[in-house]
Amino acid sequence: MEDAQFQYVEGQSRPGFASLLAAYEAESVAAVGTETCVLDVRYGPLERQTFDFFTARQKPRGTLAYFHAGYWQSRDKSTFRFIAPAYTAAGLNVALVNYPLCPTVSLPELIEAVQACIPAIRARAAADQAESLPLVLSGHSAGAHIAAELALSGVEDIAGVVAMSGIFDLAPLLATTLNQKLGLDAASAAACSPLHRVRALAAPALVVVGDEETPAFIAQSRRFHEALNKAGSRSSLLLVPQADHFSLLRRFSSPGSLLFDQVCTLSFKAP
Repeated sequence: MEDAQFQYVEGQSRPGFASLLAAYEAESVAAVGTETCVLDVRYGPLERQTFDFFTARQKPRGTLAYFHAGYWQSRDKSTFRFIAPAYTAAGLNVALVNYPLCPTVSLPELIEAVQACIPAIRARAAADQAESLPLVLSGHSAGAHIAAELALSGVEDIAGVVAMSGIFDLAPLLATTLNQKLGLDAASAAACSPLHRVRALAAPALVVVGDEETPAFIAQSRRFHEALNKAGSRSSLLLVPQADHFSLLRRFSSPGSLLFDQVCTLSFKAP
């Protein structure tokens, strides 16, 4: 296997990434204009402890929380608002979550800070409901790691976890430029790796990766999926054909795709 810098950084780049990101950003601006939403709902005192809440277009059957990518050190929820319309049309509330970034905070501090979003999202979803709604945690890349960390931390009454293109064993990142801002050593990388703390989860997990991603990313998803099932969890692995690290979000937000349908199945409240 090629070196970690290629596997986790250069090898994931694609020639069309810039145009794809521009499309995501344009669609995200449009989503704010067409959807019923409240932006920058605060869930803590730190600047980036906020989330956007998009309300289901019909009576909601659940809430999908989404944690964005960016290797814990970049990106913003505003780029990923394009995800919301497909799910609100299907009957789900969508909460797009920001979180403090490294190196302003350490990775353990980031995980501690983001935990406060769960009760805040539940409270916002319950504002117009007589009963609680299922909450599914989803995330992409670093966001998949965050969703997994939250699920393993003991957050109660989670309906499911969707971990897309995640990094669950952080040790390989020590040999990459990503660690300049993460500041991990062997001990802290192990402590922040969900793979090393897998246990039986009450909620089912959907572990997702594109078949055009690097071998290291595919292996990360396979290992996490296998560890979950070995621990007694109910995990499914979805290897999405003709999807890379970035185009995978198109499948995630496209009604009729297998990934979209499986996310909805996890998220819906039984009628």
